Amino acid sequence: MQQVKLLSSDGALKFSLSGEIDSATSEDFYAQVCAAYGHDKKDVVFDCAALTFIDSTTLGTFVKILKKLKTDGFNMVLEHVRPNVKKLFDICALNTIMEFRA
Repeated sequence: MQQVKLLSSDGALKFSLSGEIDSATSEDFYAQVCAAYGHDKKDVVFDCAALTFIDSTTLGTFVKILKKLKTDGFNMVLEHVRPNVKKLFDICALNTIMEFRA
């Protein structure tokens, strides 16, 4: 089960991600982020401390979000990413186009 929660919109839209986001839930994840972004366009920060699992579909969803933000001149940051999740970004070389913070 995945949970996407908008924590703050001060300066940036900050989302807390928890649980698992996979092919069954990635469209819902994308829709929730886009709905919030559509109302308040600004940088997006994902707090991934409680995110335990993602799959390749979710990687693609992060890329779609990044492209949408970059088109509008905004940035995306993933913070507190667990090593098992970060490894997927590294394997696909997405760590070269996305910003990560400890």
